[in-house]
Amino acid sequence: MINKPLALAMAFAVAALACTGTGAQTFPTRPVTLVVPFPPGGGSDTGGRIIAEQLTKRWGQPVIVDNKGGAAGQIGADFVAKAPRDGYTLLLGNIGTQAINPSLYPRLPYDPDTAFAPVSLVAELPLAMMVNPAIPAKTAAEFIAQAKSRPGQLTYSSSGAGGAPHLAAEMFKDQTGTFILHVPYRGGGPAIADLIAGHVQLSFMTVLEASGHIKAGKLRALAVTGDKRVAALPDVPTLAESALPGFNAISWIGLLAPAGTPPDLVEKIAADVRAVMADEAVKARFASLGAVPRTTSPQEFSKLISADKNRYAQIIRSRKITTQ
Repeated sequence: MINKPLALAMAFAVAALACTGTGAQTFPTRPVTLVVPFPPGGGSDTGGRIIAEQLTKRWGQPVIVDNKGGAAGQIGADFVAKAPRDGYTLLLGNIGTQAINPSLYPRLPYDPDTAFAPVSLVAELPLAMMVNPAIPAKTAAEFIAQAKSRPGQLTYSSSGAGGAPHLAAEMFKDQTGTFILHVPYRGGGPAIADLIAGHVQLSFMTVLEASGHIKAGKLRALAVTGDKRVAALPDVPTLAESALPGFNAISWIGLLAPAGTPPDLVEKIAADVRAVMADEAVKARFASLGAVPRTTSPQEFSKLISADKNRYAQIIRSRKITTQ
């Protein structure tokens, strides 16, 4: 015979399981907040607004983009890490917040290994290797030759020390044996503006941020940094095919929930992300901006984050990169 305390415990357990399943099936029943841990206007923000718009249509509930920029994404990420574990507060993380910051900042306000439940990758963001049009180099190989002939005389801008553009440039320098001075800025906008003005000669920025300036003739793209050409700049070769075989340095964006969010709810959100990203019009919209739509399972996204974290930890150590 089952005693009363045990019977009550079993009843509560069954009820909890039932509620969890029902919650995932009916989610969401109210507005969802998508935290973008960067200011409006950048690549993460643009991608976040597209996915928020599509999930709003699918769910029949508003998905509200909340920009919480600052501290290289730490403020927004920390907000989500401490949010209720109910799926109603999600993070649009990127390669910086999830894979680079853990090696760059020794004291994050959260534990990057345990604070989040990865949901799905959303898109890859290849970078464009760009020069001011006054630079005579028309190809990456020509620029490498020019940089080698003028060690320490050329400069490159980045959106900030330790970001994906900075690390891509350092990988480029490492693989080419060139000495190009780094000039960090507070964001991609000013970094690109000074490249256009001719105050620096080179920059690596997401195609999403740079393609408009390239198409307008204000900048010259020598290469893109992914393993394939991008639809937004079809005539621009990859660095791997034009000068550096095997070179691959991209950014990406993806959805994460607070750790402890019920697994069936995480899977439900991931399935909905895959569904909206499978729409051809949505794919074309991302592609026109220079992004490569790509979704994953939560498990695949977790493995990607771990692999990139290990990869960039090695780069940060070997190049002695700091935020100073």
